[in-house]
Amino acid sequence: MSVPAPLRLAILISGRGSNMLAIARACTTGSIAASVSLVIADRADAGGVTSAAQLGIPTAVVQRSTARDAAAFEAALIATLEAQRPDVIALAGFMRILSAGFVNRFLGRMFNIHPSLLPAYRGLHTHRRVLAAREPQHGASVHFVTPELDGGPVVLQSRVAVAPLDTEATLSARVQATEHIIYPQVLAWFAQRRLAWRDGAAWLDGTRLATPVVEDFNAPA
Repeated sequence: MSVPAPLRLAILISGRGSNMLAIARACTTGSIAASVSLVIADRADAGGVTSAAQLGIPTAVVQRSTARDAAAFEAALIATLEAQRPDVIALAGFMRILSAGFVNRFLGRMFNIHPSLLPAYRGLHTHRRVLAAREPQHGASVHFVTPELDGGPVVLQSRVAVAPLDTEATLSARVQATEHIIYPQVLAWFAQRRLAWRDGAAWLDGTRLATPVVEDFNAPA
């Protein structure tokens, strides 16, 4: 059996890029059969730009200066991406809502990670909302990106218990630690050609995922 060629991976960030670093390190160790060809930030002061550069990863900054230049921003973003010809794109804390036209251009090869057990708690401030609702469980979801915000097919979820004394900070930290495990795992499946986009759905090992794979981080040892 031939080994698939390593994929070219582009990562989009807006902040310090902790998931970007987890993905980049997994590529370096061979856990993901891919190389990070470019990290793009939408803010010049994003800490992840410096972190990526320190790892020797090429970086670029594509900024949106006003609320009225969305089309110009996306055109510049597309041009920057396509110059690198990525096989897969990972949104890793990228805090921009992308248009349907942009998403459809890369449909089936763009992923996002969202800090909730989708479809619950789409959007922002998930940890705060989970605590306010007194939910017993929380987690993160890795999904294919579609034009519907946080609505693409979910591939893999992490699950953690919400502790009685949790704050936004403690719950966020515990969920984020799981993100650094499940996001590289999904990208590894995609690089191995085990995971595919087909007929508007996620397929893993030749089977359509009716529900996401769940990794329970509270399971007994």
